[in-house]
Parts: sequence; structure tokens; C-alpha cells
Amino acid sequence: MGNKLRVGILGATGAVGQNYAVLLENHPWFDITYLAASPKSAGKPFAEAVKGKWFMDRDIPKSLVDLVVGDAGHPPAAFGKCDFVFSSYEGTKEEIQKTEMEYAKAGFPVVSNNSAHRWTEDVPMIIPEINAYHLQIIPIQQDNRGFTNGFVVTKPNCSIQSFMTPVYALMEQGYFPRELNVVTMQAVSGAGYPGVPSLDMIDNIVPYIGGEEDKTEKEPLKIFGDLVVVDRKINSVSSEGLKIRARCTRVPVIDGHTACVTLQFDSSAHNYSYPSLDNVKQIWEDFEGLPQKLSLPSAPNPAIIYRKEENRPQPRKDRMAGNGMAVTVGGLKDYGDRYSFVGLSHNTIRGAAGGAILTAELLKAKGYL
Repeated sequence: MGNKLRVGILGATGAVGQNYAVLLENHPWFDITYLAASPKSAGKPFAEAVKGKWFMDRDIPKSLVDLVVGDAGHPPAAFGKCDFVFSSYEGTKEEIQKTEMEYAKAGFPVVSNNSAHRWTEDVPMIIPEINAYHLQIIPIQQDNRGFTNGFVVTKPNCSIQSFMTPVYALMEQGYFPRELNVVTMQAVSGAGYPGVPSLDMIDNIVPYIGGEEDKTEKEPLKIFGDLVVVDRKINSVSSEGLKIRARCTRVPVIDGHTACVTLQFDSSAHNYSYPSLDNVKQIWEDFEGLPQKLSLPSAPNPAIIYRKEENRPQPRKDRMAGNGMAVTVGGLKDYGDRYSFVGLSHNTIRGAAGGAILTAELLKAKGYL
């Protein structure tokens, strides 16, 4: 194991937990040394705990087959077994909030895939290419709660990662949209396992996903927001003036969330600036976020891939771009004061476990782990 950090996975038997198990196999910085799940699974070897419900397309990593599963609701069980934890722990919002903070209080950094703490003021919600500097919130969280080494960091909803990095790349160059209209076409794996009943999805599209539109409209505002800290207190972390309207649908695709996005620019602004189509494509091609600059192990390079074909991106052809971590865009159109494009990302890799792993790599590179 050498100098690798020891990793625990909370909710290890679930869909996201299984993705962590596979994605972290042979990771250069991290080794899985602790698995935890519900009391029903606790005390069993991992292979027995997932028997009949292992749905990954490769075998259980050999190092995990006989690893005995702990009780995720009992943080002391992780003492001496891991240095930090990934959380895909299942439960009510209140249960998840309480459990994750208990791990942080016990001294464990927590990188969460859950939504429970996304709107907790002193918990940063991170897309590493966009708002890595929001990690400055961590010392404030520790001061507020009396934590020493522990803290909680979370990642956003899977669907918004299909379009946020391309939008941010334009913002970084001074092109600020005032309105985003988004229609998402979300894969069935986004509902977890066993997920949406097959008779609801075969030969069908479901034009509503509970809670998704609210997340899609609000979570980007925290991530795009300017972080203002005064005297170790958070004064502001919101994006002023940006409006997002979303319609979220479920489509009969296994993996890969697609978003059709229209960006409305403010032509009345005094310093109005509007990029050309070629400029947009060049910005996307040249974009390099902090994970790429730091050469983090899971960072896709390039982070944004523009497809020139009229019929791309497509989930089956493009979801594994950059090992499932890149955002693929295409269909760029200019309507005079607005642009539209199609974005795609892998929801269970970039949008879930892979995105959290990249966040942990960023935390390590910045000295938080």
C-alpha cells in the first residue's frame, strides 16, 4: 500500500458504492480498506453482502471480496481502518446529515455523494474544474463545529454536470449568460438500483423526475457563486443575476445524462460582449481547469470535448469519453443573442463516484487530506 491514503466507503453495497469499489481499484493515491453499509449487511464479507445485487460489468475487486462490512451508522467502527470516507450512505435527509457530521466530528474527512448537505452553508459543493477555491470554507466549517481533522465536502447533482463546465468555460473568459434554459434527458441508472420499473421506461419517456428541476435550477447558483469570506465567516456564496429554468425527463438510456441548453446573453448590458461560434469552440477546446493543471489521476484531459458531427453527442458513443469523466458537447447554434448546445456526461462516473473521487484527489493535492 505504501504511502497511499486509506479509504472507507459508506453505503458500499449500493449502486454508487459499487462504482467506488470498481473505480478505486488500482488507484495510485487511494486504497479501500474499510467498507460499511446498513446493519443488515454489517458483519458479512463484502461478496456475501452484495450477492445477487452486484450489477457492475466486472467482477468484485479481489481485495474486497472477503473484506468484512461494517455498520455505516457507527463511526467508531472506522477508527484505525481508514483516513477518510466517501459517503453514499442511504437514509432520510436528517439521518444522512447527522451521520456524515458524526464522521467529521470523529476526525474523518467526508466526501459525500449525497444531497443532504448541499445547502448547508458551511459545506462546500464542488465541481473541481469550476469552484475549487470554495474549499476555503472547510476551516470555517471546522471552526463552527469544533472539528479538528474532519469535515464534510459534497458534490452536486449528477444531471447538472452535463452542462456546467462548458458554461463556466465561457464565464471564465468574460461571457456571462443571464439566463439558462435546460432540458435534461436523464438515464435510468440515475434512479439507482433497481431504479425505474421497466414497464415505465420501455417505449416511453417520463417527463418528470421528482426534485430534479429544483436541483438543476438552484445548485449551479452555489457553485458559480462568488465566495466572500470576512473574518473567517461566510458572507456570500451565491451567483447574482443568473436565472435557470429546467425541465427534467427520464429516457430509456442506461447511462449518460444529456442536456439541451440555451444560453441567453444580456445585450442591454453596458459592457455587452458576445462570442462568435468559432470563439466558443476555441474556448471549449482550450479550457483547462485546476484538476487538469495539477494532472490529478482522474482528471479528464481535455475536460470538454466538442464533437463536430451534427448527431453528436450520443450516450452510447460518448459517455465514456475521458474514461467517463469528460463532458462532451455538440450541436452549437447561434441565435443572435443566445446560443444553444447539447451536453453529455456519464452520470454514474462523472456525476457520482468518479466526480467524488476527483474531488478527493483535489483535496489531497491542496493539503486537506
